[in-house]
Amino acid sequence: VQLQASGGGLVQPGGSLRLSCAASGSIFRIYAMGWYRQAPGKQRELVATITSVGNTNYLDSVKGRFTISRDNAKNTVYLQMNSLKPEDTAVYYCSANVQSHSGWSRDDYWGQGTLVTVSS
Repeated sequence: VQLQASGGGLVQPGGSLRLSCAASGSIFRIYAMGWYRQAPGKQRELVATITSVGNTNYLDSVKGRFTISRDNAKNTVYLQMNSLKPEDTAVYYCSANVQSHSGWSRDDYWGQGTLVTVSS
């Protein structure tokens, strides 16, 4: 299973970006998907998660600004980021909990990371 993240870049404070992450490979079912971020010198932190039925959870500092969504038909998770702040600058990683074959156990997979820089 591979996760390919895209959509990062440089944006001014107050701007918006939309991250995408597509899962491919041997996939029977994808359970929770999520986005994490790691700023320079800091630990990786959970930004948002979404279950297979659409239940979401957010880091307090992004509530009301970020929206996570998914397209199960495309095995893709999105993160719409609005009202971006300099403190949102980080490498953003997507993750997915995947069952590769029916009856098999589930495993966590990670994307390669995409850099988001919020600066004027």
